[in-house]
Amino acid sequence: MIIEIILALIIGIITGTLTGITPGIHINTVTALLIANISAFSFLSSTSLLVFVVSLAITHTILDFIPSILTGATDEESFLSVLPGHEMLIQGKGREAISLVLIGAVTSIPLILLLVVPFIKITPIVYEKITPSIPFILIFVSIYIIAREDNTWKALVIFLATGLLGYSSLNSPVKEPLLPLLGGLFGASSIIISLNQKIKIPHQEPLRLKNFIGIKKDYLKSLLGSTISSPFCSFLPAIGSGHAATISSEIVPQSRKSFLIMLGTINLIIMVLSFATLYSIDKTRTGAAAAVKNIVRGIEITTLWKIIIMSIVSIIIVCIIALFITNLFIKLIERTNYRNVSITMLLILTIAVLSLSNIHGLIVFITSTAWGVFSIKSNVRRINMMGCLLFPTIIFYLTNNF
Repeated sequence: MIIEIILALIIGIITGTLTGITPGIHINTVTALLIANISAFSFLSSTSLLVFVVSLAITHTILDFIPSILTGATDEESFLSVLPGHEMLIQGKGREAISLVLIGAVTSIPLILLLVVPFIKITPIVYEKITPSIPFILIFVSIYIIAREDNTWKALVIFLATGLLGYSSLNSPVKEPLLPLLGGLFGASSIIISLNQKIKIPHQEPLRLKNFIGIKKDYLKSLLGSTISSPFCSFLPAIGSGHAATISSEIVPQSRKSFLIMLGTINLIIMVLSFATLYSIDKTRTGAAAAVKNIVRGIEITTLWKIIIMSIVSIIIVCIIALFITNLFIKLIERTNYRNVSITMLLILTIAVLSLSNIHGLIVFITSTAWGVFSIKSNVRRINMMGCLLFPTIIFYLTNNF
């Protein structure tokens, strides 16, 4: 049994590594495929499957930042890291940028342990009271983010256009619709922009202790920002780490370094608390939580603590792996023409869409890529493209509540 669990952990980390460093592959796509083929794993114990899903989700969440920072190829969980992370890459500080995210990842461990007990006690009470208001909360969040833009009309157009695209994609024959939808909006669009900019990547500085000596203030700001919105965004539908980071940054202004630390922390807090959300209110807010629900069918407190322990173990192991992968990626970028790296990433993403989605998925991919490029060219924050998930969710709740 112990050997089977260790093997499940290793396979989960390996799988999460492959999906995490592949541009545009969303964790929900992987877990959806697992759920669809769950019967093929009937020979495994539920505990082993649980370990596999949790380790895969944690690994993907951490390693997803590497391609987003080093190539601009991202998805909606890590797209906010592109600007500050890519700026540091161009300054020769790519290793430092990713290390800051990993510092945030390790920081999530004590915060998760601190938050999980009050979270599972308070969430059922809060959720019961706000359930009728959920669509209006989502509308308020959407309006607030749009209103914060310099050009609110362009932001509104992008929100509504991507929202309609998301609604039509999720209610169409497209297989694995999140892959072409999010892969185009947040992955392919970033790559195409980088191709047009003819970016030249300088030699990346090695990590030195002096790079982190002065981050005490940045670290404290990221710590405060991470705890403000993460729990609330962990159980609201269609509100992800991007929104949590944006809301936190409005309350506690962040520097470039503190923002990267905060993103590393928030992503993992939301992922782990999504399992706590499943336990406390029986709602799935991530693909990984949906997979766990299919495996366990009635999560108990002991199961939740097993998940938390496995999450912590995975975080520690994967942060070490991430340093080695970062060095490999940087050596590749330094020895290869950056344009060729970007073209390769775009080809990988396109092949993934063709392999996992049908021809309708390719149409969605092309359309979402076009809107992603338009958003970047319009100097509108890409958080507005999260209308692709917010808009369908708002419609769902409005049509079911009234």
